Amino acid sequence: MCISIENNNIITRSHMRCKEYGINKSKIFPDKILRGIEFKELYKRKLELIKIAKPFMKILYDFLKGSGFFLDLTDENGIILIVIGDEDVIEKARSMGMIEGADMSEKSTGTNAIGTSIYENNPLQMAGKQHYLNVYHIWTCSADTIHDVNGNIIGCLNLTGRHQLVHPHTLGLVVAAVKSIENHMEMNKSQNELFQAYQYLHTIINSIDVGILTIDSSGIVRSINNIACMMLKVRQYEVIDKNIKNLIFNWRNIYDEISNGNRYENNNCTVNGKSKRFNLNAYPIRNKKNCITGAALVLRDIQKVYNMVNRYIGMKARYNFSDIIGKSKIMMDLKKKTKCIADSPSTVLIQGESGTGKELIAQAIHNSSNRRNFGFIAINCGAIPKNLIESELFGYEDGTFTGAKKGGQLGKFELADNGTIFLDEISEMPIDMQVNLLRVLQEGCIMKIGGKRYIKINVRIIAATNKDLKEQVKKGNFREDLYYRLSVIPIYVPPLRDRIGDIPILIDHFLKTKSSKLNKSMVKIETSLYNKLLNYKWPGNIRELENCIENIVNMDGNISFDFVKYSDGIYRDFSDNCEYNMCSLDQWQKIAIEKCIRMCNGNISKASKILKINRTTLYNKINRYGLKDKLQ
Repeated sequence: MCISIENNNIITRSHMRCKEYGINKSKIFPDKILRGIEFKELYKRKLELIKIAKPFMKILYDFLKGSGFFLDLTDENGIILIVIGDEDVIEKARSMGMIEGADMSEKSTGTNAIGTSIYENNPLQMAGKQHYLNVYHIWTCSADTIHDVNGNIIGCLNLTGRHQLVHPHTLGLVVAAVKSIENHMEMNKSQNELFQAYQYLHTIINSIDVGILTIDSSGIVRSINNIACMMLKVRQYEVIDKNIKNLIFNWRNIYDEISNGNRYENNNCTVNGKSKRFNLNAYPIRNKKNCITGAALVLRDIQKVYNMVNRYIGMKARYNFSDIIGKSKIMMDLKKKTKCIADSPSTVLIQGESGTGKELIAQAIHNSSNRRNFGFIAINCGAIPKNLIESELFGYEDGTFTGAKKGGQLGKFELADNGTIFLDEISEMPIDMQVNLLRVLQEGCIMKIGGKRYIKINVRIIAATNKDLKEQVKKGNFREDLYYRLSVIPIYVPPLRDRIGDIPILIDHFLKTKSSKLNKSMVKIETSLYNKLLNYKWPGNIRELENCIENIVNMDGNISFDFVKYSDGIYRDFSDNCEYNMCSLDQWQKIAIEKCIRMCNGNISKASKILKINRTTLYNKINRYGLKDKLQ
């Protein structure tokens, strides 16, 4: 408790100094960054410190690799000399100017672990808003000063990670590492101090949310952390001093890979006798002569990896049944039916016109099911080029394609394991891919492109289309056997014109949500305009109504427009008596895309060049605005 109080007192004093210095909390970069010759000269002067500290930094990083941390070594003035850590976190730090040569002193960068630790000559940990600059609130930092044999500060060691990773042991880890550096400089290391330092390291290892095992060159397990024991459902005494082959039968192949200088990272594996799959990384352990004497194996629960990937790339269902607006009988019956089948593993086929809310219903089904805590992955079958759809759905192994991502790629079905995959515009799936999808439905497993083994998956499929699939079967565009496999539970979403009683409710709902979104007062719609909205047929369904209300809110209701019919269908457009002849950006974009493609006689490549967007983006927008059928 005393340490915590003193820590807070140090930070309070530092904040007061920063105010006296006149530091702007909103600034992003340090005031000074040494570059070129100036930095090279400093680096040369501090070369002895760097050579001594670097091995200890690497030892720390070997244990922390992949956990979201990086280490800084600075000189006595807080100038960063070297940085070691996870590249994604280092890249974020670089965007703030935290690079080699950056001045991290208080006068340059405000209250931070490095500058304040040097000023106070004290080990220090801070996180979030304890930093003076707003931009540093995302970090947690632990720093300690390094002294020469005479007690003079000659540098500082700092461990930084995202603020959610704050842990009291990280400061202890840094203190132990600094002590080891100082002991090495004094040439007076003791077994007790080394033991104490490694105790800190092992404490950190056991606090990290990944499984870690170490083995020697014979495959004998030398250590295993608590998380690995939990993941593998074993006890330490059951595996320590036993051969790793009892858990991972192909360990020798893994060991040979890293012994030959090859990387072994992000590979999937199963552990003997366990049904769960794991993500496995292996790193060599070397002795003083740089010979490999063992390996560190890092295990992650593959499902947790998938869930994390889905969370960070937005593959999550956001909508629930409460988000489906409408009280008409047809909609109440629809919600009742879909709630009833939410927990079923059976495939669902949602049919309905564009803009009726098919994906919203799919997400609501997922969020009401027992799969809600796993991924919801939406794929637009019409937006993915035909030559890429197989790799998108099923992934590919390392080396399958020239120039492809190293290590291969996970497919969307694998990412959706235990969750739901939503196949929108299923009618646009190529015939040859329909065969592969049928196999997935029949056998419950996939094979990556270039793969040699089947991967068992547990995925619920919800498909959707705005076309009549039976008609597509008759035309030979869709497999009949796949149609019956998909339509185990058929759901039809009615167009807005068949649920007239819901239009006033939807208008009111969108007026409220758009006013809030646009930070505007609630708009009152004139009676004549309101009647037009109620009597219009809404060929674009809810999507068209939503865009229309957004436009009305943007213009504070002070517009007048007519509904006019074009030769190729019905559209809502502004009449000539509208003062500015304006509409929403979405509407202008839709008009521009349709007109451009027509003027190019359907040549998508030519149209994409004129519109200055790539073909994939153009296809996405064609599907988004429901233009595909109109342009054929």
